[in-house]
Amino acid sequence: MNVDRLPGVTLTDHVLDVPLDHAAPGGERIEVYGREVVAAGREDAALPWLVFLQGGPGNAAPRPLGRESWLGRALEDYRVLLLDQRGTGRSTPANRQTLQLRGGPREQAGYLAHFRADAIVQDAELFRRRLAGAGTPWSVLGQSFGGFCTVAYLSQAPEGLREALVTGGLPGLDASAEDVYRAAYPRVARKNAAHYARYPRDVAAAREIAAYLREREVRLPGGGILTPRAFQALGMLLGSGNGSHVLHHLLADAWVTGPAGRELGDAFLEGVRAHLSHAAAPLFAVVHEAIYGQRSVDPGPTAWAAQRVRDGLTAYPQFDVGTVLDGAGPLYFTGEMMYPWLFDTDPALRPLKETAQELAERRDWPDLYDAGQLAVNDVPAAAAVYFDDMYVDTAHSLATADRIRSLRVWVTNEWEHDGLRVSDGAVLDRLLRMVRGEV
Repeated sequence: MNVDRLPGVTLTDHVLDVPLDHAAPGGERIEVYGREVVAAGREDAALPWLVFLQGGPGNAAPRPLGRESWLGRALEDYRVLLLDQRGTGRSTPANRQTLQLRGGPREQAGYLAHFRADAIVQDAELFRRRLAGAGTPWSVLGQSFGGFCTVAYLSQAPEGLREALVTGGLPGLDASAEDVYRAAYPRVARKNAAHYARYPRDVAAAREIAAYLREREVRLPGGGILTPRAFQALGMLLGSGNGSHVLHHLLADAWVTGPAGRELGDAFLEGVRAHLSHAAAPLFAVVHEAIYGQRSVDPGPTAWAAQRVRDGLTAYPQFDVGTVLDGAGPLYFTGEMMYPWLFDTDPALRPLKETAQELAERRDWPDLYDAGQLAVNDVPAAAAVYFDDMYVDTAHSLATADRIRSLRVWVTNEWEHDGLRVSDGAVLDRLLRMVRGEV
């Protein structure tokens, strides 16, 4: 068991061998990794456990450099487990390299069908029994998709929880993938309008870059293709606290003049690659729409819901590159939407295109949330809902909050979706005081 010591913290590795399919414990097994973090000098203290469920899907847990961000506040009260959800980080990886060993697209999709919130909850329960003890509940903190997992935890295994904290991650219990994206595009449009109001020169800058990309093939470092639609995907930045400013600076530094004349510079292209590449988290794209599948809500396939809704948009022509470039006005960037063409432009996703298609066509996804259990929940719980969150619909979140007994809700516009990370512990502190009845 490896132990590392960083400024102010001690880190300990934990690895569990878990069933791929928890309904078939005798079948194939995979590894899931968790990193224990405890304040230096308190390694032997009898501290309660807090498990952190990262946003995503498909993102590894944060790698601590010390007691930064929310972790510093958490370590005042807890021993923290940063869980690399299955398929991510140091857990058994799922990417273009490893998935090829599993057979064809159908076999790969069948494997990835076990990488949703319900399986993550069961993995966490095995960790709890190993680390805290079978009869000792622990606390959970879920950010974004980790909040979805937390609501699934309250549905499936509330006996394992002492308290539940959610930041920017109350899912719509009855929202289909199509419902999610119909609600998302107006929010993304508002973020675009706010960005252009803040930086009006970016209207011309974005149009000029999109027009340039429409006329020629531009390759990113690493081999990705920067099409106008891929360029629009930089809108993912607009949902974070400083994302509008990051996008502005990226656009402002786009051009250089060389022997061939004016062209997009290498520094710009490298910056774009860093924001658009899914090499570090391919599951984010591959299983993204699958996290919304529930047979009781919609027994049909998710069928690239983000693209289907986009194809039918009439209220927001600013999302259509051709319409904008052939006319006037701003080009809108897109948000947290996964499109089938992404698997043509990103080298990390290209080998998984047919696998993603298999998942998009899959029907009858098992339900993730138990409304009946949530209605009688007695686990103390608190949630931060960020006003006009670009990634998670506020209306869906508040409707869900009304259906979870013992949940206290804090709606705030002080931070964007990344409030937990950037508030220096203030968001977590507020939720802890709420769940303890102190505020």
